[in-house]
Amino acid sequence: MKQKREDIRNVAIIAHVDHGKTTLVDELLKQSGVFRANQEVAERVMDSNDIERERGITILSKNTAVTYKNTKINIVDTPGHADFGGEVERVLKMVNGVVLVVDAFEGVMPQTKFVLRKALELKLPLIACVNKIDRPEARPEEVVDEILELLIDLEADESLLDCPFVFASAKTGTASLSADEEGTDMQPLFETILNYIPAPEGDPDAGTQVLISTIDYNEYVGRIGVGKVDNGTIAVNQEVVIVNHHEPDKQKKVKVSKLYEFDGLSKVEVKEAGIGSIVAISGIADIHIGDTLCSVDNPAPIPFQKISEPTIAMHFIVNDSPLAGQEGKYVTSRHLRDRLFRELNTDVSLRVEETDTTEAFKVSGRGELHLSVLIENMRREGYEFAVSKAEVLYHTDENGHKTEPMEIAYVDVPEEFSGTVIQKLSTRKGELLSMKPAAGGYTRLEFSIPSRGLIGYRGEFMTDTKGNGIMNTSFDGYGPYKGDLAYRAKGSLIAFEDGETITYGLYNAQERGTLFVGPGVKVYSGMVIGETGRTEDIELNVCKKKQLTNTRASGSDEALRLSPPRILSLEQALDFIDTDELLEVTPENLRIRKKILDPTLRKRAGFKKN
Repeated sequence: MKQKREDIRNVAIIAHVDHGKTTLVDELLKQSGVFRANQEVAERVMDSNDIERERGITILSKNTAVTYKNTKINIVDTPGHADFGGEVERVLKMVNGVVLVVDAFEGVMPQTKFVLRKALELKLPLIACVNKIDRPEARPEEVVDEILELLIDLEADESLLDCPFVFASAKTGTASLSADEEGTDMQPLFETILNYIPAPEGDPDAGTQVLISTIDYNEYVGRIGVGKVDNGTIAVNQEVVIVNHHEPDKQKKVKVSKLYEFDGLSKVEVKEAGIGSIVAISGIADIHIGDTLCSVDNPAPIPFQKISEPTIAMHFIVNDSPLAGQEGKYVTSRHLRDRLFRELNTDVSLRVEETDTTEAFKVSGRGELHLSVLIENMRREGYEFAVSKAEVLYHTDENGHKTEPMEIAYVDVPEEFSGTVIQKLSTRKGELLSMKPAAGGYTRLEFSIPSRGLIGYRGEFMTDTKGNGIMNTSFDGYGPYKGDLAYRAKGSLIAFEDGETITYGLYNAQERGTLFVGPGVKVYSGMVIGETGRTEDIELNVCKKKQLTNTRASGSDEALRLSPPRILSLEQALDFIDTDELLEVTPENLRIRKKILDPTLRKRAGFKKN
C-alpha cells in the first residue's frame, strides 16, 4: 500500500545564474534556527569550494535540510549554468516539487527556461518565487506575466498556471504573498512549501528501493551515494543489491556500512531511514549515479534519464617545456592520470579517455566553463600540465553526414553595439533568429550557432560591448556541419631564444603587436609572448641587450618606455590559443607556447599542412 509521509517535504531550488538561489537557501537555514544565535555564518554557506565563492556561482548541487513546524524540509540547491546542467537533471529525481526563483528585474532568462523544462518533464509541482523585489528597478508584476507566458510556451499542465507566487528579498530575508506588501521574514515561503509541495509517498512494507542521484566523495570513506528512499526502508548492515536501469546485466550484492540523513549543513548518522527520506550511504566502493539499491529478494531498478553527453573536448598533456617541473608539485603522467580519473568520482558529465600516448588524456565536458573550472582546481592543488585548444565533438548521422553540437545564444546588448555583435557572430556561422527590444534600452538578439563558433568569443564580446553585454547559451542538440571556421585572425609573437626578457628587447618588440609579458620574465624558444596585428606569426628576440659603445650621444639613453603587458586570465588564455598552440598551466604561471618549439621543424610542419 502506498502511503504519504507528512513530516517530510523534498524540494529543489532552480533558477538562472545569479538570481539568488544560494542566498535564498542561506536565509531559510538561518530562519529555521540551524545556526546558533551567536554563530559566525559565511555568506552563501552552500557554495563550499573556493572557486564557487570567488566567482559567485554554484557548480555542484548541495543537500541541506531545515525543520519548520515539525516538518523536515530537504532542500537541494542546484547550479544555474548550462555547463552544469547534468547536475540539475538528476537532482530533480530526488524531490517532489521545485521552487523556481526569478530575478524581479531581469525576469525570465534562457537558463530559467532550461531548468524549468527539466522540472516539467518530470511533472513536478511548482512554486514561483520572484526574488530581489527590493531592487530599485524591480518590476514584479511584469515578471509574473513572463513566468506565466513561459509556462504556456513550454505547454505546461493547466494546473501549473495556478501555481502560487511568493515575492521575496533573499538579501533582507523577507517574503510575502503579494508584490505590494513587505514581508517580515521567510514564513510565507515556508508555509507555501508545506501547503503546495506534496509529501513523498511510497510503500513502507515493500522491498527497499533507493535511487542514487548524487555522488559525494571524501578522502576517508571514499564514495558516498546520496538518494531518496522510494520504497521500503534502508538500515545499517542491511544487505542490498545494486542494479541499474541502463545496464540490465549489473547485479552486485553489497552491505550498507553507514547511513546518514541531512540536518542543516551537517550529516547525522542514523540506524535506518524510511520512505521519502534523503539519505547518504557510505561503504560501497563502486556506487554510481543512476544505480538503484534494492532488497535482495526483489531487485527492480528505477528508470533514470541518461546524463547529457559532453559536447567539447581538450587534451591534458604532461608538460614538456624547457621550464617543466620547476613550479608544480605533481608533474608526471601518473599524477595527471590519477587526478583526472579521481574527478570522475564526483563529476557525471565528464569523460576521460586514454590516448595512444601515455603522456596525454582526452577530457570531454559540457562546455568551456566546465573544463576551465577543472583546470583551475588542479592548478591550485599543485598540478602542472599543458592543455590544447578546446574542440567540439562531432557525430555522424545515419546518412553518414557529419554533425556538430549547436547552441542557441541569447545576447542582450545596448542598441549601439548590436550591429557589431551581429557581424561578429555571422562570421562565426551564427544565424540571427530574432531581434527585439528588451528592458533598459537593450536589444535582445537570439542566434543559432555551432558550439565551436562560440569558443574564444566571450572575451571579444566583452570588449566589443564595452562590458555591457550579457550572453547566455543553451545546448540545442546536434545539427549539420556548418563548414570551416578560422578561429583567430591575428598571429602570435614568438620568443626566439631561451632567457629572461629585457626592457631593450621588449621596447623594440612592442611596435609589432600587444605583449603578454613584462621585463624580467623567463621565456623559451617557441613561447608565445604576444599577439601581432597581422595574420602571420613573427619571431622576436626579447632577451636582446643594448650593445654598449664608448660614445654617448645626448638623449639616446633616456629611459625606454614600455606599454604595460596584457596579462591573460585562464579563460582568456584558453580562448586565445590556436589549434597549433598549447597552454602550459602551473600553480604560478600560465604560458602559451607553440606545440612544436623548434622554429625549423615548425616551418616544415607548416609547409606540410599547406
